[in-house]
Amino acid sequence: MDSVLVKGGRVLNGEVEASGAKNSALPLMFATLLAEGDHVFHNTPRLKDIQSTCELLNLFGCQTQHDGHLLKIKVNKLKTREAHYDVVRKMRASILCLGPLIAKYGEAHVSLPGGCAIGTRPIDLHLEAIKALGAEIRMENGYVVAHAKKLKGANVLFETTTVGGTENILMAACLAEGETRIENAAKEPEIVDLANYLIKMGAKIKGAGTSIITVEGVSTLKPAEHEIIADRIEAGTLLIAGAITGGEVTVKKCRPDHLPALIEKMREAGFKISQEATTMTVHKCSSWSGVDVTTAPHPAFPTDLQAQFMALMTQADGTSVITETIFENRFMHVQELVRLGADITPKTRVAVVRGKKGCLQGAPVMATDLRASASLVIAGLVASGETQVNRIYHLDRGYERLEDKLNGLGASVIRKNT
Repeated sequence: MDSVLVKGGRVLNGEVEASGAKNSALPLMFATLLAEGDHVFHNTPRLKDIQSTCELLNLFGCQTQHDGHLLKIKVNKLKTREAHYDVVRKMRASILCLGPLIAKYGEAHVSLPGGCAIGTRPIDLHLEAIKALGAEIRMENGYVVAHAKKLKGANVLFETTTVGGTENILMAACLAEGETRIENAAKEPEIVDLANYLIKMGAKIKGAGTSIITVEGVSTLKPAEHEIIADRIEAGTLLIAGAITGGEVTVKKCRPDHLPALIEKMREAGFKISQEATTMTVHKCSSWSGVDVTTAPHPAFPTDLQAQFMALMTQADGTSVITETIFENRFMHVQELVRLGADITPKTRVAVVRGKKGCLQGAPVMATDLRASASLVIAGLVASGETQVNRIYHLDRGYERLEDKLNGLGASVIRKNT
């Protein structure tokens, strides 16, 4: 079981670059299924989830080549429309092949997804949206089996905002006959990035980034070339890592305008954050106050930064109340932070954090999911002694060389392979 050993007490200073966004790259990769030919993506992060997606596309009959941060996907006529359990179980985003497959080929056979254990994350919203466009869907032996002669545009209203559901229906609607209107659509930057690529491919989309997206279906799409946006979650994680050590860290090649709620809350806590178009800096701060945070869909505070922000609040002066509204099981990192000495009381979807500078002591801890693993590394940066974070394969699903980036700022994070 791989782990990282974090030696606490080192102040981080310097500059670091954010990688491309995992949560943008994955739907973009599945969007290639809508058009045969050569697709090219720049700024593609090297992550386990990217590898898993390449593996799935290869099984469909595509050819993928990932050199550095350049990803080339050659889509041939597919030899199968089945997304097998062996691949899909590794990553929930695999369900995003459903929309493109049913739109382009009229059929899809997709295993129910796996991934992080942070909540149920049902796909029924995806399925109801696809049904609204005229697809017939049934569940069979753990698979979603979908058929449609030709999708037709429709009004789709999501009862609950869903990023994955918005992405799936957005891709499917591009090749549907007539207009599709998506209401209560997700507004995340990754939705906008996907829409921008689909438009490059020839799609007719308006309103991406707002709660109402309209798509006028076209008969065919063509391959295109695209640069993936910066990973706002990684950028936020790096900013918090610098902040918790009291250092001055500049994150480059990022989009501060994609992190309005995080920047606002850090300023409210007492940090000075300066920003330009593609950089943001947290300045030295010896003490900060506890602030309350509630996660919600973009542009509110992102659930994917909740665990990291909680680690920051363990060192604050005063009490913080952190409310999680997106995923019901996203406090599994709490017990591990408590093992390090944090004073946190979890109450279903609310955690009360009583901050105290210097309260953390190094200990062995277990990562339970992707963002929890990052929060434990961040906590280890200020814990006395050494913190061993186990089961870090989660970390590699969403962070590219995180230990190298932190070490470049002055940390001591050592990967241990077993």
